[in-house]
Amino acid sequence: MLFLDIRKTLASYELDVKLKVEDEIVILFGPSGSGKTTILNCIAGLVSPDSGTITLNDVPLFKSKKESVPIQKRNIGYLFQDYALFPHMTAKKNILYGAKDKEFVHELVEVLGIEHLMEKYPRQISGGEKQRVALARALATKPQLLLLDEPFSALDQEIRQECQDELLRLHEKWNIPVIMVTHDFQEAEKLAHRIYKINKGEILEEISK
Repeated sequence: MLFLDIRKTLASYELDVKLKVEDEIVILFGPSGSGKTTILNCIAGLVSPDSGTITLNDVPLFKSKKESVPIQKRNIGYLFQDYALFPHMTAKKNILYGAKDKEFVHELVEVLGIEHLMEKYPRQISGGEKQRVALARALATKPQLLLLDEPFSALDQEIRQECQDELLRLHEKWNIPVIMVTHDFQEAEKLAHRIYKINKGEILEEISK
């Protein structure tokens, strides 16, 4: 379980958020610039809150700027909006980067149906294929938590729906906490066990399904 209670001063408002995530898919929903990605970045360790606490499975990740677990030791998978694949590496090398269990990687590749992409470079594959490779890479380290920042926003409707279904299937299979950012309420309703509506750094509403 993730527990987060943080504050951070941003350019035009103060982010002040308290939430918890169990083995479920939680959606952070709200307009652009409302603080959703900043929350993910604080959890991942890319950004430091000004104050507060972040714990994952009862292990403190952040208590203060002096008591903060480094990014590489947080065991969190992060799928960025632009996928952030290494352009000079094949899909296979991208997925294996940081992975410890090759058998698990082989299972992931099979489950996601991307065996045929393994020797291709990111420039040689489509948006939907990149998304699957990036998702495999995020899961290959067996993270305790998966963060997704608008992972399907650049995909056309049909591929987007396929990837949403895939995420639901993967979550059912591995059952880890997932936090996903979107500003598409239809997508939020389809995927979420719980939705946090956020605007200007505050949670306006929590919807449990």
